Amino acid sequence: MPDVMDDAWLADLLRHRAPLLADPGSATELAGALAARGVALDGDGSVTAALVEAGLLEALDGTWERGWQPADVAHAARRKATAGSVPLVVALIGAHARRTAAAERAPEAWVEQLRELGALDGGAAAGDPTADGAGAVVAGWQRSERRSAAEAWRIALQLLGVLRGSPRIELLVPPPSRWGDARRRASPPGARPGPTAAAGEERALRVIRGLLAKAEATDFAEEAEALTAKAQELMTRHAVDAAVLQGELPAGEVGTRRVHVADPYVRAKVQLLGAVAEANDARMVWYQGLGIATVVGARADLDAVELLFTSLLLQVAQGLAAAERTRGPSASPRAFRRAFLLGYAHRVGERLQEARRRATAEATAAAAEREVDLLPVLRSRTEAVDTALAQLFPKLRTSRSRASVDAGGWLAGQSAAERADVGSRRPPLG
Repeated sequence: MPDVMDDAWLADLLRHRAPLLADPGSATELAGALAARGVALDGDGSVTAALVEAGLLEALDGTWERGWQPADVAHAARRKATAGSVPLVVALIGAHARRTAAAERAPEAWVEQLRELGALDGGAAAGDPTADGAGAVVAGWQRSERRSAAEAWRIALQLLGVLRGSPRIELLVPPPSRWGDARRRASPPGARPGPTAAAGEERALRVIRGLLAKAEATDFAEEAEALTAKAQELMTRHAVDAAVLQGELPAGEVGTRRVHVADPYVRAKVQLLGAVAEANDARMVWYQGLGIATVVGARADLDAVELLFTSLLLQVAQGLAAAERTRGPSASPRAFRRAFLLGYAHRVGERLQEARRRATAEATAAAAEREVDLLPVLRSRTEAVDTALAQLFPKLRTSRSRASVDAGGWLAGQSAAERADVGSRRPPLG
């Protein structure tokens, strides 16, 4: 930082060298200097204008063009710029959504993420067209969060650095620059039409979610296992029935799903996600260093992957807590936990593959009784997913972890995976 910190130097930094501010130390140093000079974050000087107008807004627009979606940006803010920046970035995303009429113009997946973030709530003050400007949004956030000048500057600067430094990732949903004119929606965003196959799918998912929620809430292991098994039975039945009814995947039915994996032990959790995806005939691509994975597969299978992965994360957390109470005092806690998660993911993957082979054999036999050859249908669906993956990620490369792990943690994780319920039991077809 120069001895003379004039407005021109600061404006240049905020516009052109903002990625440097992703470093907490740099953001804290500059925030302290700005606060000491009495520069208000919600003021109207050139420094503030450079941050909120040419800084945060331009940076947010840039992330959309580089393939990021609203939920991705919120995840990056939480992971790289502290949880305190999430309300600010959600407020900025909400202002952007209102300014671009996202509720009427954006793709359904984009609108659903806005809703889940709460970014569609609120809005500009009646009769005040400037209430959704970045300056007003930042000022409102600072007042509601009751941040000191130095703390508010630090969060805003670090968020700016994270946004400016976000890398390019695959464009899965059209960004705002490619949206068409506003259109009337036949139903609220995310809602499904009446008595159709899609409505039946939504009903099945509601039942599955309810079963898993009860399994996660109960204190009785036997009850949790029974509920999880029933949920897996429904997922398996739903996927196989869909293949029998649909045959080859209809156009547009191969979809993508971004999954955000939280610290710590991201690599181990990603391996668990990969095992779940592979067992459900989906493919997973991991953006190393971002904590973001993309899963490609049939849309119904993507729902199953997300639901089962979430449930197994809760099961492994419970198993790890139990294992740590009995492990030897000489083991390194961090090494033990990492090895536990890796061992768990490896063994769960084996069990899921075993269940998949059994389910495929049962489904093939049941279909043969009705003189239906199911194997070509399943093969064609797999090929459709692989083709979509190759089109989305033409430069994809595979990697495998070769790092050493704590033996005790690995064995404890595999033991816990043996006890995890992956729903190997399933009702007969028909």
